[in-house]
Amino acid sequence: MSLAHLPRQSILNDRHRANGADLDSVSWNNMPLPQTYKTDPYFETEAVRNRAGLFDVSSLQIINVSGPDAQKLLNYMLTSDISKAKPGDSHISNIVNENGGLIDDVLVYIDSPTEFRLSHGAGTLEEVIFSLAPKYDVKVEKDDDVHILALQGPASLDILAPHTPMNLAGLGYFKHEPTTLFGTPIRLARGGYSAERGYEVFCKAADAHKMWDSILEAGKDKGLIPVSWACLDIVRVEGGLLFFPYEMPHKDTTPWEVRADWTVDLSKPDFIGKKALAEKKGKERSFVTGLEVDTDRAIEPGAKITANGKEVGVVTSTTYSKYLMKSLAMAQVDPAFTKLGTELVVHDKGDFPATVVRMPFYDPLRLRTHPREAA
Repeated sequence: MSLAHLPRQSILNDRHRANGADLDSVSWNNMPLPQTYKTDPYFETEAVRNRAGLFDVSSLQIINVSGPDAQKLLNYMLTSDISKAKPGDSHISNIVNENGGLIDDVLVYIDSPTEFRLSHGAGTLEEVIFSLAPKYDVKVEKDDDVHILALQGPASLDILAPHTPMNLAGLGYFKHEPTTLFGTPIRLARGGYSAERGYEVFCKAADAHKMWDSILEAGKDKGLIPVSWACLDIVRVEGGLLFFPYEMPHKDTTPWEVRADWTVDLSKPDFIGKKALAEKKGKERSFVTGLEVDTDRAIEPGAKITANGKEVGVVTSTTYSKYLMKSLAMAQVDPAFTKLGTELVVHDKGDFPATVVRMPFYDPLRLRTHPREAA
């Protein structure tokens, strides 16, 4: 079945097809995805870990919020305190419902005290913000023109720095600035979803071909290759990075249960779900937990986890990491069984021993994204 009817299409679909992508199999946020290329996802993973890979992540949804009440609206909608962030910051937050259950995760780009860009995935941010907006002096608009190219890997700085006038080496983790790249106006952010140093290029659809081709050409001698979403899923699991709603198996999973306490500011006067979150803190049913599973394949998400014959959790996201040569799983596990070294059993067409380990699985000190000399 063709996905050409979907309302959102990446302008880069022709580039993805040239790289062997089947754009009629997988979609996300009403946009076809280059789930795989003709290259092996494990080869792509090795490139991201040792050189660089270029992802098209334009299927993320962008909402622009501006106006005198923009900060006020966001502070009521989100669990964190946006007023503590400064222009140029990228701010991770969440949205919960009145029961404290996660309904979306959000990355807020602060452009000015009255201008914000919200990047989100498959949750209900749009439903919430468009219902609240009439109560505030704000302008809320979807931006389906923007394209987002994520250059990830240790060579990413050297690839981009010669082609932008900004001090890219001085751009801190989760910071962003407007600038030009290859002579074209764009916004450049440091971050990504790979557990490596990386940068995200925000450009207009009309400029996306130039950006894609120019970045690949600039990085050709450094081993840069285009990489697929299959690779993205491998590197994000290796990096212990959550994906809404996969790591939230309860219908009302709280930020406490995904260990996102740092995204909740209960000192704010009010926000949606504040009362419920305060009441549920310390009453967690489970915690997101890392497992190494004794098998040579990826476990199926949804697999049950037991300890001494008692069900104590469920697998959420998995991969078999050829880079680490381990079967990795993120899971929601009963708090009593989350201590490092705890032995569990995963049930997936067989019974497999599993051990609770530290997350992230790859680079547990996050030195790749947070080098000590820059801390």
